[in-house]
Amino acid sequence: MLSTLARVATRRPRTVILTWIALIVLGFGLGTGVFGRLSDAVPDVPGTESDRTAQLLDDVDPRGEALTAVVEAPRVTDPELRAQVERSVADLRRVTGVAAVPDPYATEGLASRDGRALIVPVTLKGGLDDDQEDETVDAVADRVKAIDGGDVHVSGGPLLGKQLGERAQEDVKRAELISLPVVLGLLLLIFGGLRAAGLPLLVAVSGVAGAFLALFGFSQITEISVYVVQVTTMLGLGLAVDYALLMVVRFREERRTGADVAEAVHRTVERAGRTILFSGLTVAVSLSGLLVFPSPFLRSMGLAVAAVVVVDMLAALTLLPALLTRFGARIAPAKKLPPGAEGRVFARLARFAARRPLAVTTVSVLALLTLALPVSNLRIDIGDARQLPASTEARQVYDAVDAHYPAGAGVDPIVVVARPGTDPAFASRVKALDGVASAETQTLDDGTRVLRVTPAGPADGATATQLVEKVRELRADEPVKVAGTAARLVDFRHMIGDRAPWAALTVLLGILALLFAFTGSVLIPLRTVLTTLLSLGAALGVVVLVFQDGHFASWLGGEGLGSLSLTAPPLIVAIAFGLAMDYELFILARMRESWHATGDAREAVVTGLRRSGRVVSCAALLLAVVFGAFMTGGFAPILEIGLGLTLAVVIDATLVRMLLVPATMALMGTRAWWAPRALRTLHDRFGLHEEAPSERELVPRP
Repeated sequence: MLSTLARVATRRPRTVILTWIALIVLGFGLGTGVFGRLSDAVPDVPGTESDRTAQLLDDVDPRGEALTAVVEAPRVTDPELRAQVERSVADLRRVTGVAAVPDPYATEGLASRDGRALIVPVTLKGGLDDDQEDETVDAVADRVKAIDGGDVHVSGGPLLGKQLGERAQEDVKRAELISLPVVLGLLLLIFGGLRAAGLPLLVAVSGVAGAFLALFGFSQITEISVYVVQVTTMLGLGLAVDYALLMVVRFREERRTGADVAEAVHRTVERAGRTILFSGLTVAVSLSGLLVFPSPFLRSMGLAVAAVVVVDMLAALTLLPALLTRFGARIAPAKKLPPGAEGRVFARLARFAARRPLAVTTVSVLALLTLALPVSNLRIDIGDARQLPASTEARQVYDAVDAHYPAGAGVDPIVVVARPGTDPAFASRVKALDGVASAETQTLDDGTRVLRVTPAGPADGATATQLVEKVRELRADEPVKVAGTAARLVDFRHMIGDRAPWAALTVLLGILALLFAFTGSVLIPLRTVLTTLLSLGAALGVVVLVFQDGHFASWLGGEGLGSLSLTAPPLIVAIAFGLAMDYELFILARMRESWHATGDAREAVVTGLRRSGRVVSCAALLLAVVFGAFMTGGFAPILEIGLGLTLAVVIDATLVRMLLVPATMALMGTRAWWAPRALRTLHDRFGLHEEAPSERELVPRP
C-alpha cells in the first residue's frame, strides 16, 4: 500500500497537489460553516433519567428555554432608566416566540437589594424550530441591548450556545495566528531553509482544513460541541506538523545517502510512512474508547478527532510526497557528520540509562507517581460561567448576579417531576431535606406537579448532587423523576463509571494488537502501555493541582474552581495516550531497524534514540507550541485540556522516552523482542514488513 502511494505521488504529483488544494479551499469555505452549528449541551446522556425527564417536560410544559438579561446602573430605579426598561419589557412581550416577560420592578427578587442591578428574565415559547428560535433570540438580545443608561448583558438558553460558538471561532483564529508563525520560525531553525520548513506548515494547513470539513460533515448528523472545534484544530495542527517533520527529516537523510529525489521519496514513504501509518492508527484506536460512551459529546469528539487524524495521516502520505517530488531537489540533504556525531546527546542519554537501568527506572517511576498523586482527589463537574473569560457575555451575566444578589441566586434548580398519583405529601418531604435553600411548585394542565428545588450551593456542587441522590432514594415506588443540572451531572458520572472499564479494555486491546503488528514483540507493547499510563497520570495530576486546587492557575489566566470540567479528563487521557504512542513509534521504528540489522539489543536502544531523539524532541516542542497557543483563549476547559496535553507531550518526550524507555528496554535486553512461536509465525505472515536498511545506512557517513 505504501509503495502504491509513493508511486502515485512521484508519477502524478501535480494531480495530488491540486486535489489537496481543492480540499483546502472547500475546508476553509464550506467547512467553517460548522461554527454556526455548535452546541453547549455537553453533559446530556440519552436514555438517562435526567434526559428522559427533560424530554417529558418539553412535552407537557408549554414553556421553552429562558434568556436572562441583567441591567447594572448606579440606581436602577432612576426614572429615565425605569422608563426605558418598561418600554423594553413591553416590546419584548410582543416579539414572536416570547412566552412571558415579568415586570422586573414588580416581581420580588428581580431588583437587587443594593438597587444597582435588575434581572429581566425572558421565557421563550415551547416548540419553536431552529430558525424561529434564532430569530426570537436575536430580536430579544437586540431589544434588551438597546436599553441606555446602564451596562446590559444577556445570555442563557440558546443564546449561550451561540456566544460560545463565536468565542470558539475567535479562540481558534487567535491560536492559529500565534502558533503558525512560531512554528514556522522553529522549523526554520530546525531545517535551516525556508523550503523544507514550509512543507510541514502546508501539511498543517491541509490538516486544519480537513478538520473543519470533517466537523461540518459530522454536524449534519449529530451535535458538535464547542469544545470539539478547538480540540480537533489543536490536534490536527499539531499532528500534521509532527508527521511532516518526520517525513522531511527522513527524506533529507535518504538524500544524504546519494539517492535521487524519486528514490528518496519512495524510501521515505516506505520507512517513515510505515511509522506514520501505525501512528495514525494508534491515535485513532486511542480515541475509539470514546465511542463506548453513550454521551453524544464524547462520541462526536471521538469520531471527529479520529477523522482529523486520518486526514493528517493521508496528507503526510500523499500530499507531502507529491510536494517533495516537485520541490525536493531544492531542499538541501542532511549534513554529513563524522561517525558518532549524529544525535550525540541522545546517544549519551541512552547509554546512561542503559548502564544504570534499575536506578533510572526507579527514580523516573517515583517522579511520575509523585506528580500523579493529585489525581486521587480528582473531581469533575459541569461547571458554571466562571469557566469563561471575563470578557464573555455569559460570564458578565454571572458576575453581575454574583455581585448584587444573595448567594444561590441564578443557580439552576433541581427539577423534581411528580406525575399524577404521587403522594401529595411527597413535596413536603423533599422540601424538608438537608441542603434545600428554597423550593417552588408548579402544577401543569395534566396534573403533573413540578417542584424546582434550589440547592444550598452551586448547581453541580456536592450539596446539589447529594440532594439528587436523596430525592431518588426518597421516592421509593412513587412516579417521580429528577432532572436539572445536578441530575445530569450525577447521571454523567454514573455513565463514566459504568463504561470506563469497557472503554479502557477496547483501547488497550487495540493498542496492544497494533504495537505487536509493528514490533513483532509481546513485551514491548506491555512496557509501552505501562510507561504511557505513568506519563498520563503525571500530566493529569498537575492539571488537578493547577485548575482544581488553584495552585499557579492565575499564571495561565485561569482560577481554581474546586473541580475540573467533565470534558477535560476523558479527552486528556484519550488524546494524550494517542500522542504518547506517536513518539513511542518514532523511537521504536529506529530501534527495530537497528535490531534487525545488527541483532544487538543494547545497541539498538542507543541507535534508536540517537536517530530519533532529535525528531521526537523537535516534534514535542512544536506540538507544545500549538497546544500552548490554544491556552490563550481563557476558556477553562480548553485551558485544562491544553495544559494537560502540553504536559503529557513534554513529560513523555523527555523523562519517559529519553530515560525511562531506554532503561526499561535495557532491563529486558534481547527478551524485549520476544514473542511466542505461534505469535511470531502470525507476525511473520500478517505483520507489516519492510526491507531493513543495511548496516551501511545505519552508520552516518564521514
